[in-house]
Amino acid sequence: MSNGYVFITGTLSGIGEATARHLASLGFNVFAGVRKQEDAERIAGPRVEAVIVDVVDNDSVAAAAEQIGAAVGNAGLAGLVNNAGIAVAGPLEFLPIEEFQRQLEVNVTGVVRTTQAMLPLIRKARGRIVNMSSIGGRVALPMVAPYNASKFALEGLSDALRRELRPWGIQVALIEPGAVATPIWAKSEAAAEAIERDAPPEARELYGEVMDAIRKESDKNKTEGVPPQEVAEAVAHALTASKPKTRYLVGRDAKMRAPIAAVLPDRVMDAAISRALGQRKAD
Repeated sequence: MSNGYVFITGTLSGIGEATARHLASLGFNVFAGVRKQEDAERIAGPRVEAVIVDVVDNDSVAAAAEQIGAAVGNAGLAGLVNNAGIAVAGPLEFLPIEEFQRQLEVNVTGVVRTTQAMLPLIRKARGRIVNMSSIGGRVALPMVAPYNASKFALEGLSDALRRELRPWGIQVALIEPGAVATPIWAKSEAAAEAIERDAPPEARELYGEVMDAIRKESDKNKTEGVPPQEVAEAVAHALTASKPKTRYLVGRDAKMRAPIAAVLPDRVMDAAISRALGQRKAD
């Protein structure tokens, strides 16, 4: 028996791959979005069919919607999981503006583009939409302003979309993981190092200490973060529960940070984050 059809973007590795495999094990027929043909061959498996899609390309997303629509017919889509994302890091003062734009294009505009294309299929099944946010969409850290900006935007976008679609009974949920052991952090580090190499010397002089501290935290995420399976299970609940949550905090750090940030004054939170990163205040 099938629980219906689900489309997930960004399934090459990490959270996306874990979610595709988990939902397939629960009886969903999964369309797994990847950008390259060689990745399609790797992700395909029982109940998992690869779809080539690049969320920053209008024609690519339209083609994916046409392919999926032809496959599901009147059954429609039971779920859309907007998981594809990148993490751009570096001091905002020296960040190339095209890198900031790239961050928003993938993590925000890409979600809108994909959701618009898939909504007619979701309506057919009165399906659900799950957007992959982050604790970084509630608590901002220095040196990852582009990523924070994209996730804060996704939070507001999802709240508005949930209220727009409420008359039709289409649920919209946000997943807000903390540290997860996924390759996104290694990719982010490599990109941040490239930005640092191209930045003027004063970038290192002004921000080197906190950049190194953030890099250490990123290294810890690779080994100390929760396994992607925990995030996949939250996605499954959002797609199957009779009364899904609007937000799912995943991981001990996310569950600690969110309530603290909700009650602490901004200046107190600023000081706590600075202390945690060993950031010294100028005289």
